[in-house]
Amino acid sequence: MKEKTQVADINRSLYDFRYDEDESSFLDSGITPGIIREISAEKGDPEWMTEFRLHSLEIYNRLKMPDWGPDISGLNMDNIVAYIRPKKGMQSDWNEVPDDIKETFEKLGIPQAERESLAGVGAQYDSELVYHNVRKEVAESGVVYTDLESAMHDERYAEMIRSHFMKLVPPTDHKFAALHGAVWSGGSFVYVPAGVKLEIPLQSYFRLNAKGAGQFEHTLIIVEDNAYLHFIEGCSAPKYYEASLHAGCVELYVGNNSTLRYSTIENWSKNMYNLNTKRATVGEGGKVEWVSGSFGSHVSYLYPMSILNGRGARAEFTGITFAGEGQNLDTGAKIVHNAPETSSYMNTRSISKSGGISTFRSAVTINENAVGSKSAVSCESLMLDSISRSDTIPSMVVKTDKADVGHEARIGRISDEAVFYLMSRGLDENAAKALIVSGFADNVSKELPLEYAVEMNNLINLEMKGSIG
Repeated sequence: MKEKTQVADINRSLYDFRYDEDESSFLDSGITPGIIREISAEKGDPEWMTEFRLHSLEIYNRLKMPDWGPDISGLNMDNIVAYIRPKKGMQSDWNEVPDDIKETFEKLGIPQAERESLAGVGAQYDSELVYHNVRKEVAESGVVYTDLESAMHDERYAEMIRSHFMKLVPPTDHKFAALHGAVWSGGSFVYVPAGVKLEIPLQSYFRLNAKGAGQFEHTLIIVEDNAYLHFIEGCSAPKYYEASLHAGCVELYVGNNSTLRYSTIENWSKNMYNLNTKRATVGEGGKVEWVSGSFGSHVSYLYPMSILNGRGARAEFTGITFAGEGQNLDTGAKIVHNAPETSSYMNTRSISKSGGISTFRSAVTINENAVGSKSAVSCESLMLDSISRSDTIPSMVVKTDKADVGHEARIGRISDEAVFYLMSRGLDENAAKALIVSGFADNVSKELPLEYAVEMNNLINLEMKGSIG
C-alpha cells in the first residue's frame, strides 16, 4: 500500500462525508430585513427577540468589515444562506432522529461518547438542534441543559434568557456580532445552581452539512456560586468549493467561587470562515478555564475573552492552532483584570506548514483597581518548512504599578538533528516529525478529555502525512 505523502491524498472521510440537502428547506441567501423576519417567524420568537434581531441588522449594516486581520474578501454575504429549516423537530430519543443525520453523528462518535462519559449531549445539524438529552440524575440536581430557544419560550427561564442574552457580547461589539444577533439559531442553554458540582462533562457538537450556508448557534451558560461545570464543544463540516461561514457566540457567567472549564476542538473544513466570539465574566474567587484546539477553516478570527470582575478571580487559556496549506488562522485570547488580586495565564502552541499562516494575539488589560494582580503569557510557534509563517502580536495595558505582568514568546523550526536522531532509532521522517509535533502540543492534549486528546493527535498525524513531498 502506497504511503500517503501529500495533503491531497489524506483520507478525511471522518469529517468530509456529507448528504444531499433539500434546498426547498433553505431560506433565500443574503441578509435582509425580510429574511430576518422570516427566521423570526419560523422560530416563533417573542416580540422582544424579533425587535432585537432587526436592531442588530441595522447595526450590522452600519459597521465596516474588519480590515486588521486575515483577508475575508472571499466571503460574499449575498451568497450565504443564513437559515435552513430542520427536517424534524428536536428529539430527546436518539432513535427518533432522521436517519441521515443520525448516521452523521454516529460516524463522529457522539452517541457513544454520551453513553460512556458524558452527563448530557446536544447535537446541532445546520441551523437547528436535532437532539438534546441529559442524564436523569443531572436534571434532578437542578442543572438545566436544553436548547436556547426552548429555554427562551419556557416561563421558568424566559426572563433569565432575556436578561443575559448578548449582554456580554453586544451587537455593537463588531460587525459579525451584529450579524449573529440578527440571524442566530440553535445553540445551548446551561444553568448550574449554586453549590452543584457537575463532575461529568456536558457536550454540544455542531455540524454544518449544507454548502454555502452559515451556522450561528448561541451558547449561554450560567454557573451560580460555589459550583463546577466542564462543557465540551466540538465543531466540524465537510469540504465544499464555496465559502461557508461560522459566526457563533458563547457567553459564560461564572459565579463567586465557581469554576467553568470550556473545551473546544474546531475542525471546520478548509472552505470555512470561522468568525466566532466567546466571552466570560468571572465573579469573586471564581475561575474560567479555556482549552482550545483550532485545526480547520480557511480563515479564523477567534479570541476568547475573560473579564475578571471579582476579587481573586482567575482565568486560564490553553490553546493550540495548526495552520496548513491555504489556511490563515488568527487566534489568541483577551483578559481584562477589573478587581484586586486577580490572575491570568495564557499558554499556547501554534504550528504552521505548507505555507499556512498562524498568528497569535494576546491582549491583557490590568485596570487601576486591579492592585496585586498577576498575568503571564507564554506562546510558542513551530514552523515545519520555509514557506510557512508564524506571528505573535502581544498587547499589554497596565494601569497600576502594583501588578506583576510577564510575556514570553518563542518561534522556531523542527530541528534537523532531532529528526535525524529519531530516524536513527527506526522511525521514518514523517513519524519522527509527527512525534516531535505531538510532544510540542502535549501541554494542550493533556488538558483535553481523553477522546478529544486522541482526536487531536490523530489530526496532527493526518496533517503530518502531508508534510513532505
